[in-house]
Amino acid sequence: MKLTIERAALLKALGHVQSVVERRNTIPILSNVLLSADREQVSFSATDLDMEIVDEGAAHVDVPGQITAPAHTLYEIVRKLPDGADVSLTYSGEDPRLLISAGRSKFNLPVLPAGDFPVMSADGLSAHIQVDANDLIRLIDKTRFAISTEETRYYLNGLYVHTVMDGGEAKLRAVATDGHRLALAEMPAPEGSAGQPGVIIPRKTINEARRLLEDAGENVGFQVSAQKVRFEFAGASALTSKVIDGSFPDYMRVIPRDNQKIMTVDAELFAKAVDRVATISAEKSRSVKLAIETGRMTLTVRNMEAGQGVEELEIDYDGEPFEIGFNARYLLDVAGQINGEIAEFRFADPASPTLVLDPTDPGVKYVLMPLRV
Repeated sequence: MKLTIERAALLKALGHVQSVVERRNTIPILSNVLLSADREQVSFSATDLDMEIVDEGAAHVDVPGQITAPAHTLYEIVRKLPDGADVSLTYSGEDPRLLISAGRSKFNLPVLPAGDFPVMSADGLSAHIQVDANDLIRLIDKTRFAISTEETRYYLNGLYVHTVMDGGEAKLRAVATDGHRLALAEMPAPEGSAGQPGVIIPRKTINEARRLLEDAGENVGFQVSAQKVRFEFAGASALTSKVIDGSFPDYMRVIPRDNQKIMTVDAELFAKAVDRVATISAEKSRSVKLAIETGRMTLTVRNMEAGQGVEELEIDYDGEPFEIGFNARYLLDVAGQINGEIAEFRFADPASPTLVLDPTDPGVKYVLMPLRV
């Protein structure tokens, strides 16, 4: 194999694929990236056996071929080469190493046979569905913060993406929950998505897809099956991943329908006030008590060692006064998702789930479980 590729194209492709590679691997070839040179392009593949990312770059190929080389080391070498450099990649059976040269720089990397590299099959995937990239970014950004990190309930360790009928209109919906909070975002279902199976996409896959969406162009190809999901981005980059084998809980039972105590507050001022009073607690996960009365909210955090923090905010509320407690970090996460100036809180009582809405985006809902105060 012998090819020459511009440094920027090589860096971009390697940057897309190398992040899937785990730093520590018990299987040596999983630390490598597969290079496949053919005609006027070279493709790069990396996998952790659960997910595979492939990207391509235009190159001048003198001798087509395939080989694998250490992903992170190759990426770091290319990253440190000068801008505009032409990078030559050469491998021949006579020297069992990959030669990388650019100007006066030369590097030799160990290789492993391309035939040993695991390739993820795309069998059984649905027909292509085209999704607007900005809509997909919104679905991910509005929900992924609520994905659980608790391994015991593995079926919550991903984003549940599925289509639903809502008022006669098909919606593509994403839901995440960790049992203490829930985030839901939806958009009009793209053509061809109705009737597709709902899938739980793992957290790592969601984070990689979100990163690749930065260079995705206007539309993203989306395919799904009961076992896998595939995203196809602008150019030739694609992400294929296994989905979580499990049943997502009936989240609709958790979303309050008739919370009658409605309060609105400036989202930015509220977030800053929560952040200030939470400074008193040992960590952000401590409870913040909200005392809500007509026109005013008092936020309080008590810590036996660090003292007490209290702050008042003006709100729009004219119901019965009450007190309720929440995890400070969860409040900050939700407040950070509000696009408009105002956040709307709908309460039932201090022991029941609270619904948080963004009046500027009716397609999102957040549910917070209260803490005892």
